Amino acid sequence: MDMDRLREIVKLLKDEDLTEITIAEGDTHLTVRRAPERGAFPTAPTAATPAAVPGIPSGTVAVTAPLVGTFYRRSTPESPPLAEVGQVVHSGDTVCIIEAMKVMNEIKAEVSGRVRSVQAEDGAPVEYGQVLFVLDPL
Repeated sequence: MDMDRLREIVKLLKDEDLTEITIAEGDTHLTVRRAPERGAFPTAPTAATPAAVPGIPSGTVAVTAPLVGTFYRRSTPESPPLAEVGQVVHSGDTVCIIEAMKVMNEIKAEVSGRVRSVQAEDGAPVEYGQVLFVLDPL
């Protein structure tokens, strides 16, 4: 990848106020991350927040959207859902995908648990901090 292309990607991150972007071109995959500026983002639930989200039962873990985009439960339209109610997911497992600006971002569980409920509709827009799944921690 040439430096001009890399500069375009970094500019896109800054212009769109993103913290991470993954680009796939053929067999090449590139992930670029930047740390958010201190105080730039309001305090919101992280990808795994133990019962800190209103309406989430005590003792459960909420998997929340780390960015704004379109929520997908499957990696491809033909694939089975990545996480279903009753399924055990482990820390690091991909539980869904959020598409933002034509980039597919894998959302991973930060804790192991059994999926109690799916809170977002497949193909629906989601907001930063929105609850996607509720897990019973293991």
